[in-house]
Order: sequence, then C-alpha cells, then structure tokens
Amino acid sequence: MPTFDSTFIERQYGFRIHDYKSLDGYESINFRLKTDKGTFVLKQYQNNADVREWVEAENDVLLFLSENFLGVCSFPIPSLTGNFLPENEAEGTFYRLLNFLEGTFLGDAEHTPELFFSFGEFLGGMNKVLFQYKNPIISNRRYHWDNQFYTLNKKHISYIPDASKQALVEYFILQYEEQVVPMFSELRMSIIHGDANDWNVLTSGEKTTGIIDFGDMCHSHIVNELAIGICYVIMNKDNPTEAALPIIQGYHSVFPLEEKELEALYLSIAIRLCISVINSAYSARLQPDKSYITVSEKGAWDLLEKWVAINPIHAPRSFKKCVGFPVRENISAREILQKRHVHISKSLSVSYNEPIHMSRAAFQYMYDEIGNTYLDAYNNIPLVGHSHPAVVEAARKQMAKLNTNTRYLYDELHIYAEQLLGKFPAPLNKVFFVNSGSAASDLALRLAFAYSNNKGVMVLEHGYHGNTRLGIDISHYKYARKGGQGKENHILELPVPDAYKGPLTLGDGADGERYAADAIRRMKSSGANYAAFISEAVMGCAGQVPLAPGYLEPVFKAVREQGGVCICDEVQIGFGRMGSHFWGFELQGVVPDIVVLGKPMGNGHPIGAVVTTDEVADAFDNGMEFFSSFGGNPVSCAIGSAVLNTIEKEGLQQKSKEVGDYFLEQMRGLQNQYECIGDVRGHGLFVGMELVKDRVSKVPDTALAKRIKNELRRRHILISTDGPFGNIIKSKPPLCFNCGDVDVVICAMSEVLKTMGV
Repeated sequence: MPTFDSTFIERQYGFRIHDYKSLDGYESINFRLKTDKGTFVLKQYQNNADVREWVEAENDVLLFLSENFLGVCSFPIPSLTGNFLPENEAEGTFYRLLNFLEGTFLGDAEHTPELFFSFGEFLGGMNKVLFQYKNPIISNRRYHWDNQFYTLNKKHISYIPDASKQALVEYFILQYEEQVVPMFSELRMSIIHGDANDWNVLTSGEKTTGIIDFGDMCHSHIVNELAIGICYVIMNKDNPTEAALPIIQGYHSVFPLEEKELEALYLSIAIRLCISVINSAYSARLQPDKSYITVSEKGAWDLLEKWVAINPIHAPRSFKKCVGFPVRENISAREILQKRHVHISKSLSVSYNEPIHMSRAAFQYMYDEIGNTYLDAYNNIPLVGHSHPAVVEAARKQMAKLNTNTRYLYDELHIYAEQLLGKFPAPLNKVFFVNSGSAASDLALRLAFAYSNNKGVMVLEHGYHGNTRLGIDISHYKYARKGGQGKENHILELPVPDAYKGPLTLGDGADGERYAADAIRRMKSSGANYAAFISEAVMGCAGQVPLAPGYLEPVFKAVREQGGVCICDEVQIGFGRMGSHFWGFELQGVVPDIVVLGKPMGNGHPIGAVVTTDEVADAFDNGMEFFSSFGGNPVSCAIGSAVLNTIEKEGLQQKSKEVGDYFLEQMRGLQNQYECIGDVRGHGLFVGMELVKDRVSKVPDTALAKRIKNELRRRHILISTDGPFGNIIKSKPPLCFNCGDVDVVICAMSEVLKTMGV
C-alpha cells in the first residue's frame, strides 16, 4: 500500500491524522485523510518542474472556480505558511491538499431525467464561468485525451485485440475527420474540465452537487465537455440518444449551445469513446494489473456498437430539436423518385413498395434521409461492410498519389494480381482486370471463343451473368423473361440441378449425378461443339439454389472432352462468402478454366476480373490488343488489396461460416413452425427461404414473399426476393453481419408471419 510522510503532513497543515486510505490515481498517488479537522484528499507528486507547473495551473483554475462558480468543486488548501504545494526534499516529492467532497457518485446514483437535466445544468454553469478564464499553461497543453488531438491515439489502435473493433474505431475516426474537423474553426473553445465522467461527478438526490479531478483539463471545443459528460452516463441505456436529451437541455438552459455544436455532438461523443477504448487497450498491455484504468471499457464498446446503429442524421436532429432549433423538413422519397424520373429511365427499378431515400451507410447498417437506420441483410456488394475505413483509406491514399491505366507500369497492378491469384488453386494463374462483373462475363466468353474456336455456350436456366449483349445472351434470367428476346440458337439451356424441386429431383442423394447425366445427354444430342459451359455454384437469381452435389465434375469433364472450357461465375458468391470455402466452385470439388469476378471484390468500387490459365490466356493473345481504360487502375488495385486484407485481418470467411450456419439453423426453426416455408438453403452468408402454398405441391407463393419483404422493410430490415417466381426470400449481407443481427431478422420475420396468420 502506498505511504506518505504523515509527520511532515501534520506539521505542514496543523492537524492530526486519524486514518487514511489509498485512492486510485494516474499522475499522482492519492489518499483520503481523516483528521481531527475533517476529511481531506492528499495528492503526492514527484517533484519536477513540468509536473509542478501543471499542478500550479490546476490550482489556479480551482481557486478561480471557488470564487466564481456556484457549483461545488474541489479546491486547494494552503499549508500553515500559505504554501499550496509544500515540498518534502527528503522524499523528492511535493504535496497538495484538497477539500473532500461528500456525495453520491453519479455512477452509483439512480439515473433519472431530472438528475440528467441537473447534470447538464452543472456542466453548463461551470463552462459558462470557465469561458471567461484564461491560462497559458492549460491552453498550450496538447493532450491525448482531448478530442481535438485524437490523432495522438491513432498509433495505438493496433493494441485493440479484435480487428473488427479496430475497424469500428477507425470508422468513427474517419467520420470525425470528414464531418467535424472541418468545423473546428467554427466551434467555440474554452478551458474545460475534460473528464466529467460518472465517477468524477457527485450527486445528492436528483441534483448534481459537485465535481472532482481536474487533471484532464485542456483548452478545447466547448462541445467536448458535453460530449464527455454524456458518453459515460448513457452507457448501458437502451436508447442512448433519448437518454442524452435532458443533459443537453439542462446545459443549454444555462449556457446556450450553438447549432454547429449540436451538429458536432454525435461524432464528438463517438470520438471520446474511441479515445477511451484505444487507451484502455494500450494501458491493459502496459499495466495489466491496473483494473481501474479499463473500468469503463466494456460499457464504451457496447455504446460504440449502439452508436453506429444510430442514424447519424437522426441524432443531431434530435439534439437540435430538444433545445428548440428548427429542423428542416425532408423531401419525401416519392418526390425524389419523381425528380429521378425526369432524367433517369424507369427501367432502373427501385426496391420496395415504399422506396427509401438513403443518405449514409456503415458496416451492416444503412441510414435514410429522414433518420431511420436499416439493418442491411441484403447487399452483398459491400462485402466487408459499408464505408469500411480500410477500403476508404486505401482509395483516398491512392487517389492522392496516382491513377492511370495499364499502359504504364506501376506496382499496385502486380501486387494485387499476385495477392488475388494467391487465393486460387493451380493452374489458375493469369488475371485480366475490368471494371464490372458484366464486363468480366463478356471477356470470359471472348476468351472461351478464342480458345475453342466454337461459338456455342451451355447455360443453366434462371442464370444471370451480366448486362452486356453477350451477357444477356447467356442469361436465361434476362432473355427468357419479360422484355427479353428469347434464346439465341447457339445457346443450350440446361435445367437447374435443384435438390429441392425440379424434373429430375428425387432426394435420394444422386440428384447431382442425374442432372449431370441429363446435361451431357443434351449436349451430345445437340450435335454441336460448345465453347463454354458457365454456371454459379450457388445460383443467385434462380433463388439462392446450391447446385446439387456431384453435378459439376462430370459436366466439366464432358465439356472439356469436346473442346470447350468451364467458366464459374463467382460475382455474387466469391471472396469467402460461402464460409466453408473462399470460392463457390470449391463446394463442388472442381477447378474451372475461367473464373468471373465482380461486385464484392471492390466493396462497392467498380472492379471486375477474369482469372484463367496460361493456356487460355495464350490463346487469347492472338494479335488483337486487350485494353480496359479502368480495369486494373492503381486505385482499383489498392481497393482490391484492402478488401482481401480486411477479409484476412477480421477473419470474415470464418465469421461467414459461423454466422451463416446460425442463420440457416434459425431459418429452419421458423420452417418447423410455418408450413409456408418449403425450403431453407444456402452456404455461409448467402441464404434463401422458399415460400410455397403448401409443401406437397410446392406451388410458389409470390404474394407472400413480397408481403414479407415489404413488412420487414417497414421494420427497417432490408432483404429481397428472387427466383423465377419471386417467391424466394434472399439474404446476402455484408460479412460483418453477426448472430445478434440474425436474431433481429428472425424475430421480425417470425412476428410478420405470425401477424399474417400463415
């Protein structure tokens, strides 16, 4: 237990010490003294000039507040000789004595709106007084706990052991840099307490009565005082933004806030939480025995995870509205749609009966313009999460450095090519970069035609492979549906090897072989030679249908024997989404000749690629140059690398398996309750639920699927429908989706089905 020279202290202050207790502290060793003249706090410091200069500045603030602030703060007590910082030369220390404040810590008090309003009043009153106070020592402090100096903490983010939590912190830092830092010059500044957490604030009943520990004082933006005070007391609250409102109202009633400050508050709270968890992780590594340093870490993480689920438009609007600032009216989604149709063709459809006017997105959340947050269980394009900071940063850095085309040499191209090809089995060792999955499908066919000198293509019914002319020609999902021009003569359609239903499905474990034999028979009986066979291992537009096991291997063998190549479309299902495997074709134990990539490889940035073999690539090198203006540019390559790095760093393939298995398990639980769910299927985070009139006939229930989709949308959950009859509920969320998110989806789906009485 720490000790001090009690005789020296008694001689300096003229009292007798009856008892003392050690208290937690950072820069000082602290004690609570019980004496014959009352209870005090004693702080012991190592005697050096820098520490002494700071403590003198702190004393000056406390004396100023004791004279000018009606609230109660600790204040320094002079020795018998009038010295506020008596030195003990024998110890090499100096001391400071403070009055001891009685009261209940805010962390122990019952949290009520009245107490929170009083807390806001207290902070506002203190800041109003401090706004008039100047101190050069404090003003020159560059302190890592001060929000404005958040960059001092960035080097320690790596100490956070969970990579996905690192990403959450990096996201909020990115948003703070984008939205608040540009406002710095417009935000009022003053000396602030800097650490009004719930264990530094004292209460009595529903009143805030005092504040202690001014060691974190700094000259910062006034809004940071409010942000710090709020962030600690709204931890563990079900509705943290609602809990913050009375604090804001109380503060504003004493020291009126400016509109810009309220606009900055949401992210100022977030950045304080980020600083807190970074320092907890760093301190835990350096001082694992100091548990009090990390006392608020769990609460801070929980709040950060709630905070990212709060619409960043809704929070500032709520803050401004609660103190009477006007909030602008939103333009309705219908009005936006009308504006869109002035210049944009109606052939570009929108999702849901009630279109959504989106504004922002983060990880598995999307935010609309009117303040709602949507759980995104639908978008497979932002593979590692919307606005993932690693991807955004990679794009920003490379854009500031170089963006050009492949006619020049630059390192990013071969670095990304090597990294990407490292994910493929031999002999897939050549890559052509383009800027979309559709362009990749088109190029894959050109490669096949050049290699085989044939023109025919074998396709699966309900398959989709892109929006180019060649892509539509091989996409039954397009050419055979409304507006399509029908099948071209060189196309051979094959039935989907669907293990749930289909003309050859018996459910005896041999469905794949049976469908394969049928495909080979059709190929041979056509009398033609085919350049290629193209398929997905799990068919998206067909309704999340995994190809029946054992299908691809014999089909691949037969196609190759007649001179064609085998193309696997991994645009929707690749890059770890399958969970158990990085690529969908691995589910069938085959290696294709050509692989088509797109959508998720850029996390929303337009990148596509064709991966193939030396033999196929050499056949394409026939004198006609291949060139894509944007394919393989340095920015796209940097982004692609960032996506691969993030999948690896955050363990997203394994997470996809774990969460996907749980998703399927919970869907099958619903299937056991509701007869309208005919089938549940998928791999990893690529799952589908087939809705039917009854399980015997398996007649599609398109209307029910549409109702469920739109009901979930009204509950702020994004899923969609697909399949030839639109009766498949499909979910293919970002890979940061977690089991808690699954529970939200399943609970809402169960409530919808129950309400519908199906």
